[in-house]
Amino acid sequence: MTYALHSRAAVSDLFGDRVIYRNLAPCDSCLPSLRDAWREIGLGSSRIPRKAEPAYGQVVAWLLQRAQQMNAPGVPLREMVYLGDTKLLDGTAFANLKQALRLPGWAFIASENLTAPSQMTPEGDRALANRWNALPEFVAWARSQGGRFDESTAFVVDLDKTVIGARGRNDKPIDQARIEGVERTVSEVLGAAFNRDAFLEAYRTLNQPTFHPFTADNQDYLAYICLIVSAGLMRLPELVSEVEGGQMKDFAQFIRWAEMVVPFAQQDGLLEIHQAVYARVQLDDPTPFKTFRRNEYLCTVARLGRLPDDAPLAERLATEICITYEVWQAVAWMQERGALLLALSDKPDEASLPTEELAAQGHQPLHRTPTHIVGEEVRLS
Repeated sequence: MTYALHSRAAVSDLFGDRVIYRNLAPCDSCLPSLRDAWREIGLGSSRIPRKAEPAYGQVVAWLLQRAQQMNAPGVPLREMVYLGDTKLLDGTAFANLKQALRLPGWAFIASENLTAPSQMTPEGDRALANRWNALPEFVAWARSQGGRFDESTAFVVDLDKTVIGARGRNDKPIDQARIEGVERTVSEVLGAAFNRDAFLEAYRTLNQPTFHPFTADNQDYLAYICLIVSAGLMRLPELVSEVEGGQMKDFAQFIRWAEMVVPFAQQDGLLEIHQAVYARVQLDDPTPFKTFRRNEYLCTVARLGRLPDDAPLAERLATEICITYEVWQAVAWMQERGALLLALSDKPDEASLPTEELAAQGHQPLHRTPTHIVGEEVRLS
């Protein structure tokens, strides 16, 4: 595998602001947000669906149709092509989006694994690959299935661990930034009482699929749970035992328990954070731990373009979040062919966009922050 450094750029250099983060409020101001358009879309409320829900596909499909009217007036969408990095989450999002659009479509889902022979395996309307450089093979396969790859194509690309931080190659810095964000938040709340080892043990233990029924695979919930454990209000072995034994069934039960315990902890910072998170959970906010997510933004943006141009490639891939060159070439190729481009991210807006104060200091959204492009040259035709 021959990776190389290919200059610097921002995701917006290709996508512009055609980027949608978790709140389903497109960064492109020409497109309406879910909050403003949910009735027109045909939904029952403005609740923000998660990426794997059918309603998410319904929202994105509606936005794609609106964007196509601006992108190529008079040219209807005839197909959809999707690039992602996880078989379950991206595969489900693709299936829901394809159903909502009622169009033919094909998905390329990759996770680099250099220990295995290179292969791309078609499974129905999607292709699973263990190399990002299999994109030309995917394009040829989709074309053999009738793919046009032209101005009637909606080209939808997952942002995290696909456009940036390629899974299997460069995804660890994205995870490290999130952990740093949690750690910074917990440390700020607990001050001198912060026990880093206890925090890391709790995070690593509970951030596993086994505990998803408890945490709902929600990083805000997980961060809050780790805060409570790190504060000493519940020991990790006790919590694990209650979860595994069924006494502690889900996060809703956990935060109700915390509501009875935290006020007596005599830690002002902890109580303030708890009250803010608890209130947002009652409002069904999927991102209730705002302080953590703002720290995650700072830790993530700090890993974009952080190293000098002459840094060793291995160090760059291990510590800097880079643009995936193979995906970059595919997006540029589709742009030249007139396709409608859209990048999707399940990362919360609070972890992706600067506050007004940070923006005034010069901070940019993640997709507008330059970083290095790393990967292998591919030929698409």
